[in-house]
Amino acid sequence: MKSLKDIAVSDKKVLIRVDFNVPLADDGGEKRITDDTRIRYVLPTLNHLIDNNAKVIVCSHLGRPKGEPDPAFSLKPAAARLAELLNRSVPLAESCIGEDAAQKIQAMQPGDVIMLENLRFHPGESRNDDDFARSLGEMGDIYINDAFAVSHRSNASVDAITRHVADCAAGFLLEKEITTFQKAMEKPERPLVAVIGGAKVSSKLGALYNMLEVVDTLLIGGAMANTFLKARGIDLGASRTEDDLLDEASRIMEKAKRNKVALELPSDVVLADKIDEQATTVNAAVDNIPGDRMALDIGQDTCRHFAKIIKDAKTIVWNGPMGIFEMAIFAEGTKSIAAAIAVSSAFTVVGGGDTVSAVHAAGVAEKMSYISTGGGAFLELMEGKTLPGVAALDRTGA
Repeated sequence: MKSLKDIAVSDKKVLIRVDFNVPLADDGGEKRITDDTRIRYVLPTLNHLIDNNAKVIVCSHLGRPKGEPDPAFSLKPAAARLAELLNRSVPLAESCIGEDAAQKIQAMQPGDVIMLENLRFHPGESRNDDDFARSLGEMGDIYINDAFAVSHRSNASVDAITRHVADCAAGFLLEKEITTFQKAMEKPERPLVAVIGGAKVSSKLGALYNMLEVVDTLLIGGAMANTFLKARGIDLGASRTEDDLLDEASRIMEKAKRNKVALELPSDVVLADKIDEQATTVNAAVDNIPGDRMALDIGQDTCRHFAKIIKDAKTIVWNGPMGIFEMAIFAEGTKSIAAAIAVSSAFTVVGGGDTVSAVHAAGVAEKMSYISTGGGAFLELMEGKTLPGVAALDRTGA
């Protein structure tokens, strides 16, 4: 993967793909950004380009506008916020391609920054359309991908575009995401512990199988743990399970045994008769769950046991909460894991939207070694896949 550091950008038109898919709220008829983290994460790359006299053309998507213009998904708030953070004007083109964009680019001076309107206003973006990619690519001399969070998607601005730009490279954020994950997974300091949670085994099958090739210990929580427990013959009462994946869960546990990976499941859980903040909860062993109760968080003994394993780890990768953490009544397990990882001396990597939200909610984000900006992209790395947006940078351009 070629790095931006290896490219001379002075007086060059640099088209940079970012992920400014930021959360918005209505504020007196205007859209207001409620979290600008994704914009701030790209500032090192943008400032490098500006400082080296590039003509910076920023492109991104926002939301799901179905391949046509929709004012509700305009990048206008992102352009305004970026202008504030860079302390310079950031004009927004009317479209991601076309006459207005071409005119704004033609008028640029070294060090200038403009933003193209939402890429998904054009149907060619999601279709990875080569003609659309060519139209985008013709606007720049250099293409930089700094959008890790969408690099698992074969979209025109991530994949096909590299066929139509002579020089392509990774921005600093994308480069850091990939090298950090490689550090954690390819040459980790051991023991390497993976903490996997969330609702469904089905969404993480590939990750579970791949992680068993590299980790020393696998801690499984969340609703997905129920399926593994049921595969062991435990009655989970009214708990959510994926009964069509019981055999798959058994195969995963068998593979863990063959690979000498310690696969740890909850020994106790927090039970309730409904998913509600007002529900009455009780801590119970997993083999003592009444038929009308659901397991909605890991229990106290499990928290202590998992924390002990985490304490001895040298490298930790965490993806997925331990329960329905959005409700305080079922959030203690996730908070406990976050706290244990925060005080660990291990190199810690956290990925996935819910997991990142949980870490911030627990107030320990700054104590993690690295927090990934990607959800689906992070999970695909855990599955051992090469991301399309990364593979595309190895192509010979136009």
